[in-house]
Amino acid sequence: MKLEMLKQAFGDSCMSRSRTFEWFGRFKNGTTSTANDDRSGWPSTATTPSKVEQVRMTVNQDRRCTIHNLCAEVGIGYGSCQRILTEQLNMHRTAAKFVPRVLTHDQNDSRVVICQELKETVINNPTLLLNIITGDESIVYAYNPETKLQSLQWKSPGSPRPKKAHMQKSKLKTMLICFFDQEEIVHQEFVPPGMTVNADSTVMF
Repeated sequence: MKLEMLKQAFGDSCMSRSRTFEWFGRFKNGTTSTANDDRSGWPSTATTPSKVEQVRMTVNQDRRCTIHNLCAEVGIGYGSCQRILTEQLNMHRTAAKFVPRVLTHDQNDSRVVICQELKETVINNPTLLLNIITGDESIVYAYNPETKLQSLQWKSPGSPRPKKAHMQKSKLKTMLICFFDQEEIVHQEFVPPGMTVNADSTVMF
């Protein structure tokens, strides 16, 4: 009967029957506030400066720790921890970048010293770079399949769509080695099949 009275007063969008009985039961027990009761779980004040600092220190100690591990370590919820990382600390997870080789501290220091020496040498002798010859090698295939961009062509609405056979990259290939200075190519040569490009073979060129 009470639910029907509420629907008559507020329409069909009023609270459900179970929610209605819950509110009537609360008021019957002496409750006068319509605010929600405190619920169990992580407090809404988890993003305090102390918690932010704890998350920062924990991440600095282990950059690979997950959000679940941070929640257990700091004692906050998943959403709060995620907001601290992204909004407060401006962090995001990223994968490690592949590099040819990870240098040691001594190797890094040696590179810095060599670069500084080369810089001073170029300043004292501006024509030094003109005397430097470098080389590189590249695989050259007998043919390369036509790319999708290369096959584009204009067609009218009534003309048929062009077709082409699927082609794979050529299995016939050879290596081209090229030497050049600052201005032009000094020497280029196709490496004979079965020959390895090393210090001995480059002297022959």
